[in-house]
Parts: sequence; structure tokens; C-alpha cells
Amino acid sequence: MSHYGIQQLVGSMRAVRQNTILMAADIPESQYAFRATPETRSVAETLVHIAWLWTADHLMHEERRLDTLDGFDFPALLATSAVEERVARSKAEILEMLRVEGDRAARWVEGLSDAFVSERVGLPGGGSVTRFEMLLGTKEHELQHRAQLTVIDRLLGIVPRFTGLA
Repeated sequence: MSHYGIQQLVGSMRAVRQNTILMAADIPESQYAFRATPETRSVAETLVHIAWLWTADHLMHEERRLDTLDGFDFPALLATSAVEERVARSKAEILEMLRVEGDRAARWVEGLSDAFVSERVGLPGGGSVTRFEMLLGTKEHELQHRAQLTVIDRLLGIVPRFTGLA
């Protein structure tokens, strides 16, 4: 009996994305250019990066169906994300991007077979993980960026939605 499979992952992806959208909505558009430090992404860039995350999974697992990440050009992937992050967008456009891309990713993952997500993908330097673990990692990556946004909320004087602590 499987306790956490594709359907649970998809439900969790949708919940995480909905909560990301709620957090993004709480931040005033006038603060979307805010950076915690000059070297970090702005609020807008972080949100676009989050919206874009699942594009990498689709590329690796669907378009290229990689069986190893050995030799995969991660710097080029990050450069593509950085280009998207720098496109000027309004708060409404970013919220819509989060909605659309989150829904697209959930529908894609929902359609994957157990056999597909059970396939192992080699890691650089040895070892391997399942495609499922990689997909789960992307959801966790979004949560890491949400943690950054929680800190930014505090820096901006916003009580983070999910803490309830003023």
C-alpha cells in the first residue's frame, strides 16, 4: 500500500502553490522590487522563479526524458530562469503566471504513470533518485523560496500569513 503517490503529490503541489499565491497577494506591488540584500532576487524575481520551477522538470522528464543528470547543463537552465525573472511584469501578471503554471504542472504530474515516476535518474558523481523524488524536490524547492518570502514579509512589516504571530 502506497501512502504518498502521484495523487498526494499533486494535491500537495496545488496546496503549496495556492499558499504561495496567497503570500504573493499579501505583498504590496510597490514592494515587488524589494531585495533583502543587493545580491538576492527581488520579490518579483523570486515569484517568477517559483512559477518557472516546474518548467525544468518538464524539460528533464518529458521533453528530454533524461536517464542521467551527468553532463546536464544546470548553469544554462539557471540562466534561462534568470532571463524570465528579469522580464518586467505587474503583480497581477505574476499572480496569473503562478496560477497558470501551477495548474499546468499539476495537470502534467497528475497524468504521469507510476512506472514513469518510479524510473531512476542517475546523479552526477554516482547514485540515483526516482523521477518521483525529483518532482517532490521541486515542490520542496518552492517551499524553500516561500521561507525566503516569509523573511521578506517580516522585513517589510507584513505579518506572514501562515504564522499568525504579529
